[in-house]
Amino acid sequence: MQKKLTILFLLFASIAYGQKKPLDHSVYDTWESVGIKQFSNDGLWAAYSITQQEGDPNLYFQQTSTAQKIKVSRGTAAQQGFASSSLFSADSKFAAFAIKPLYKDTRLAKIKKKKPDEMTKDTLGIVNLTTTAISKIPRVKSFKFPENGASILAYNLEKPVDTSKKTKTTQTQENKNDADYFADDEPAGASTAKEGTDLIVKNLTTGIERTYKFVTDYAFSKDGKQLVFTCSGSKKEKTAPMGVFLLNNETGVLKTLVKAKGNFKSFVFDDDSERLAFLGETSPEKTEIKDFNLYYNSPTLDTAQILVDNDMTGMPQRFAVSGDGKVTFSKDGNKLFFGIAPIKKAKDTTLVDFENAKLDIWGYKDDYLQSMQLKNADRESKRSYLTAIDIYSVDPRIVPLTDAKLPDATLVNEGNAAFVLASTDYGNRIASQWTGGTVRDYYLVDIKTGARKKIIESLDGNASASPDGNYIIYYNEKDMSWNTYQVATGKKTILNAGMNIKFYNEENDVPALPNSYGIAGWSEEDKAVYLYDRYDIWQFSPDGKSAPKNFTNGFGRTNNLTFRVERVNPDDRFFTKKDVLWLDAFNNTTKERGFYRKGINDSKAPELVIMAPMTYSNLVKAKNADAYIFDKGNYTNSPDVYVSRDGLKTATKLSSTNPQQSQYNWGTAELVKWTTPKGYKSEGILYKPENFDPNKKYPMIVYFYEKLSDGLYAYNAPAPTPSRLNIPFFVSNGYLVFAPDISYEIGHPGKSAEEFINSGVESLKKNAWVDGSKIGIQGQSWGGYQVAHLITVTNMYAAAWAGAPVVNMTSAYGGIRWESGMNRQFQYEKTQSRIGATLWEKPELYIENSPLFNFPKVNTPVVVMSNDADGAVPWYQGIEMFTGLKRLGKPVWLLNYNNEAHNLVQRQNRKDIQIREQQFFDYYLKGVKAPVWMVGGIPATEKGKTWGFELTDEKP
Repeated sequence: MQKKLTILFLLFASIAYGQKKPLDHSVYDTWESVGIKQFSNDGLWAAYSITQQEGDPNLYFQQTSTAQKIKVSRGTAAQQGFASSSLFSADSKFAAFAIKPLYKDTRLAKIKKKKPDEMTKDTLGIVNLTTTAISKIPRVKSFKFPENGASILAYNLEKPVDTSKKTKTTQTQENKNDADYFADDEPAGASTAKEGTDLIVKNLTTGIERTYKFVTDYAFSKDGKQLVFTCSGSKKEKTAPMGVFLLNNETGVLKTLVKAKGNFKSFVFDDDSERLAFLGETSPEKTEIKDFNLYYNSPTLDTAQILVDNDMTGMPQRFAVSGDGKVTFSKDGNKLFFGIAPIKKAKDTTLVDFENAKLDIWGYKDDYLQSMQLKNADRESKRSYLTAIDIYSVDPRIVPLTDAKLPDATLVNEGNAAFVLASTDYGNRIASQWTGGTVRDYYLVDIKTGARKKIIESLDGNASASPDGNYIIYYNEKDMSWNTYQVATGKKTILNAGMNIKFYNEENDVPALPNSYGIAGWSEEDKAVYLYDRYDIWQFSPDGKSAPKNFTNGFGRTNNLTFRVERVNPDDRFFTKKDVLWLDAFNNTTKERGFYRKGINDSKAPELVIMAPMTYSNLVKAKNADAYIFDKGNYTNSPDVYVSRDGLKTATKLSSTNPQQSQYNWGTAELVKWTTPKGYKSEGILYKPENFDPNKKYPMIVYFYEKLSDGLYAYNAPAPTPSRLNIPFFVSNGYLVFAPDISYEIGHPGKSAEEFINSGVESLKKNAWVDGSKIGIQGQSWGGYQVAHLITVTNMYAAAWAGAPVVNMTSAYGGIRWESGMNRQFQYEKTQSRIGATLWEKPELYIENSPLFNFPKVNTPVVVMSNDADGAVPWYQGIEMFTGLKRLGKPVWLLNYNNEAHNLVQRQNRKDIQIREQQFFDYYLKGVKAPVWMVGGIPATEKGKTWGFELTDEKP
C-alpha cells in the first residue's frame, strides 16, 4: 500500500511539475531586482528597494529587531536630476525619500509629448521612524539631510503648476529675523541661471519650518547647524531675494553673504562646519564669458569676501578663476584648493555662419587624434588647473599647482600635506594611438611655492600617496615591481624584490604588460601597506626594513581561495590596530563565494564566516552598530535582501523577489570541465532546463565571451538584453546553454576560440542528451568576432548569431572607436584582439584572424547585428560580413538598429531582438516555422509599419 501511495504521489508531482510554463517575452517588465540597501546609523532600521525592469519600484523600511515593516509604493532614494542620497537622518529618527510618478502616467505623458515642466513630478515622502507615520509633499525637486546632527530636512520644490498668478511676497512670523533677506533694490548685472523655487527647511523633531523663495542651490554644513543657499531673484517680483544666504538652523538667524544677482555654486564647508567657500559671478546676463571669483566666509565675517579674483597675486597671465573647478578645504581648514583656467575667447559675432567653412584638420604632430579632441572638447573646455591659497597667510597669494604640461594632481593627507602628487603624460601622448595608454612622470608640488620635484619618470603603471603622505607607492608594469618613494628622504624601495610570488596578473593573455592585483590598504601612520597577489594579502613595510609577511598566512593559495578586503566602512582611510577586516572570498575551484574575517594584529589564518554556492552583494554596515545588510542569490534563487546583527552567523531574510518564477520552467547551472586537444584544462557553465530529462535530446546554444565560469552562481534575470544571449529564456524554452571559458595564444585568437569552444562542445556532445546536429552559437562584440571566425572553420554549428563582429582586421585596424575617439590600433597590438604586432610587421596574422577572407567556406546560416551608431566596432564591419556572405549566396541577415550603440540601449530595441533571436534559433534548432522577416525581409517602404514576426510555411 505504501509503495502504491508513493507511486501515486510521484505521478501527481510530475503532472504538477509538467504544468510549469516556459518563459515568454511578456514577463520582462515586472521582473524584480534589488535596488538600494541602506541602514539608519543606529542599525535599528534597514531600507531597501525592489525595482521592476519597466514599472513601479517599492521601497521598504524594516525594523531589524522586530517584524515591523513599512512599504512605500514607488519609493526610491533617487531624485530627478540627483544621484541617490542617504534616506535616513543622522539621528536615525526619520527617513526621507522620493515617490516616483506612476510609470503608466509618465509613459502617457511621453506619448502626449509633454514638456519637462508639464510632466508629473516626484513627491517627497517623510516617515517618522518612532510613530511610522508618513507625510507627503508633492512636486519636490530635491531634498537633503545633513551628514550629522539633528533631524533637519531641506527640500526644493518644483516650479508651481500655475505661474500665471502673481503672489505678493510677505514676511512671515517665522522669518521675522530675516529682514535683510528681502531686497528692495536690484543691483546691476544679471545671471543666466534659471529662476529658483521655494526651499523649505524643516526641523522634523519640532515641526518648525522656514520657506525661502527663488532658491537654485543649497548645501548643509557637515554638522547640520548651517545651511547655505543661493537665490536667483525674479523678473516679476522686484523685492525677490537674490544672492547668497547663510541660515543658522539652531537660532533661525539668516545672514546675507552676498547681495547681488548672479550665479553662485560649488558650496563647501570646512570640516569644522564653520567656514564656507564657493564660486560666484555677477557678470551681465548677455556677457558670454563669465567672470568667476572665489568667495570665503567665516564666523568673524559679516558677509562673504572675495578671496580670489582675476587680479590676485600669483594668477598667471590671461588666467582666471574657473567656474568649472572643484572647491575643497584642507582637512585642517587652513588651505583652499580650487581651479583656474585660461580666459576663454568670446565668439566672433561678426562672422556669418553660412559663409565660413566647417572642417576638422588632423595633424600628425597632434597629441591626440582629432576624433578624440572632438569627443573630449566639452570636457577640455571646462578643464581647470588645481591651485592653492593659504587662507591665513600674511601675504595672500595663490599658488598654481598644475598647468597644461602638468595637468593632473591629487591632494595628499586630505590636503594637509605640504605637497600634492601631480602627474603628466605630456610628450608621450601620441603613442596612446597604438598602446592604449601612456607612460607618466610624477612630481611632488610644494603647496606654498609651487616648486616641482620629479620623483618618478616614464612610469608604465600607477602611483598614489599613502594616507599620511609619508610615501608614494607605485606599480611598474615594465618589471612587475611594487615600489615606494619615501618623501622625507627620497629613498626608493622595491617591495617585492627577490620574491617568487607574483603580484601581477598570472593569467594575463593579452600582448601587454600585466596589471597588478592592487592595493588592499594601509595601516595607520603609514607603517605598513597591504598588497594583493592572486590569492592572498601581503603586509609590507614601506621602508623595506622589515621582511614581507603573508597577512592571510598563505591560506588563500593553499586552498585556491582569492581574498579581497571588503570595505564596510568606506570613510576609513586606513586600518587601525583594533580593526578586524572583512574579507571577500572566492573559491576558484567550486566558484562558491562568501566571507572570512581577520584581525589586523592577528597571526592566525582567516576565520571562515560563510561560504556558499551563492553570489553576495557588498556588505553595507550601519555606521554606529554591528549590523549588516546585503543581498544574495544564485542561478536558481532570485537575489533577496538579508540583514544580520551577529556578524553573519545568522541572517534574516527581508524580501521575497520574483515569486512568479516558481510558475515557470526555470533551470540549473553546473560547472563542466574538459581537456582541449593541446592538453589545456578548461571549464565552463552548462545551463539545463528545470525539467531536464536525460532520456531526451536537446538543442544547445553556445554563448561565450572570454571567461564566464566564475559567474556560475550568478542570477540571470529574464530580460531583454543589450545583445547578450538571454540565457534563462532559452533554457526555460527547452535549450541547453553552454558558456565555455577561453584562454588565448598571442597572435592566434581565432585558433584559440577553436581550441576551447569547439573542444568543449565536442566534450558535451558525448552525452546522449545533446543533439549534436542542432547546436547554435551566439556572441557579441569580441564574442561576435569569434562566431564569425568559427563558422569559417567548421560546419558543426547549425545556426550562428554574431553581434557587432569584426570580420576584417586589416580594415578595422585603422578605424576609430567613436565613443572615445580613440584609434583601434591599440586593440590589436596590446589588448583584446591579441595580435601583438602592427599590421605591417605581421600582416599574415591579421589575415589569418580575419574571417572575411574565408567566407567562401561558410555553410552556417548567420544573423549579424551591426548598428549605425556603434561607438566601439565600426558598423561597416557588419556590412562587410553581410555583403560578403550575400555575394557568396550564403544565408545571412543583417539587423541595423537605427541610431543605436554597440550594445542596444533603447528598451524597445532590446525587446525586438529577443523575439528575432528566438525565432531564428527556433527555426534552425527546433524546426519551428520561419518568421516573415527571415523569409522575405522587410522592404524599406514597410519600415515602421510591419515587423515581420508572423510565422509562415515558406522557407528562408
